Amino acid sequence: MNRLIIVVPCFNEEEALPITIPALSGVLNRLISGGKIAADSAVLYVNDGSRDKTWEVIAAAHEQDAHIFGLNLAGNVGHQNALLAGLEFAMPLCDMTVSIDADLQDDIDVIEEMVDKYIAGADVVFGVRNDRKKDSFFKRCTAQGFYKFMKILGTNTVYNHADYRLLSKRAMEALSMYQERNIFIRAVVAKMGFETDTVYYKRGERTAGKSKYPLKKMIAFAWDGITSFSNKPINMVTGLGIFIFVCSIIAAIYSLCAHFFGQTVSGWTSLILSIWFLGGLNLFAIGLVGQYVGKTYIETKQRPRYLIKESLTDQIEK
Repeated sequence: MNRLIIVVPCFNEEEALPITIPALSGVLNRLISGGKIAADSAVLYVNDGSRDKTWEVIAAAHEQDAHIFGLNLAGNVGHQNALLAGLEFAMPLCDMTVSIDADLQDDIDVIEEMVDKYIAGADVVFGVRNDRKKDSFFKRCTAQGFYKFMKILGTNTVYNHADYRLLSKRAMEALSMYQERNIFIRAVVAKMGFETDTVYYKRGERTAGKSKYPLKKMIAFAWDGITSFSNKPINMVTGLGIFIFVCSIIAAIYSLCAHFFGQTVSGWTSLILSIWFLGGLNLFAIGLVGQYVGKTYIETKQRPRYLIKESLTDQIEK
């Protein structure tokens, strides 16, 4: 029997977990009863430094259900690192994992289909949204723009796929070999090259609580993904610099010709605007390079991506 561990990163999910926990336990029990996964399969909740009673809710559920376990991280390390903590902990203990967010906007009913595709030979099964009707117009447009921009930059991501996926043991072992601190898991998984498959589902409403990804965090997450997986932004700025340099040469030639034929070239406003434009471009280019230098600085320190403060996992490891 294949042992499955469902990994659920949690940050301030006190309101959602009373709905999420029985829902995922029900899916797990159905798969066990159907003979598709081992009886000792589990759900692993990873508390990412929540400020509410998320960990207390997980601990109470652990006492009541033998299939529920938890990791309590020492401080908030971010969604990607919390997810990675759960995957790395589960890796030696199971044959496959399914990662899903605690808000259950992703359809849990397709987990069985993911398991079927794993049994058929897939190492990675992506959960892909077949529509974004539940999203606001702004979020839908920005999300689609993000995926398209990532494709332009040469980053291999699966369109409309977030972090809802199944990974086999060997896919998890391969993922653990990527030791960068600024990790963008969805791009790493798509890049690994294992046998993949896809399940499609409709995106639902959040079960309870508030979104943990406001606009500021969404922009920061997108920027981290871009700068972690592509140096094309630097190449684009370099190309823009060359283009402006060529334009300045053309403008200088035009100015000399106009002066030679006795025509004066006035334009104090255009001169000042050009200075401001070039100054802004320089600052942007320096800041962009600084982002890459900063990421290199963080990587060279080799600091741990997460620390486990407490765990409720004694039985899962037996």
